[in-house]
Amino acid sequence: MNTSSKSIRPFIGSKDFEISRAFYREMGFEEVLLPPKMALFKKGDFGFYLQDAYVKDWVDNTMIFLEVENLEAHLKHIQSLNLPQRFKGVRVSELVHDDWGSEYFVHDPSGILWHIGTFKK
Repeated sequence: MNTSSKSIRPFIGSKDFEISRAFYREMGFEEVLLPPKMALFKKGDFGFYLQDAYVKDWVDNTMIFLEVENLEAHLKHIQSLNLPQRFKGVRVSELVHDDWGSEYFVHDPSGILWHIGTFKK
């Protein structure tokens, strides 16, 4: 049987569901609330499920890589949102360049680590 995939949507946890929901809306994701304690956040073809569930070891080890087209513009936009000043625990790094490409990092309010980057062509 030959099948093709349409999407992949990881499930991530949150220390405080309401704060995490507000954080991801501020980052520009569209929210679809899914009762009783979950939300789908999407942007274009990309999406993930945010759960009102917190297991420290799980959340502390969750990393997501988001590939973007214009990394510098994306970072500038995220920096303009002043997320670390508005959400406790949030951090946004500067650009890091490596052999494979470039990225910057965002820690969400629960500690989930986002790698946001582009690959070299």
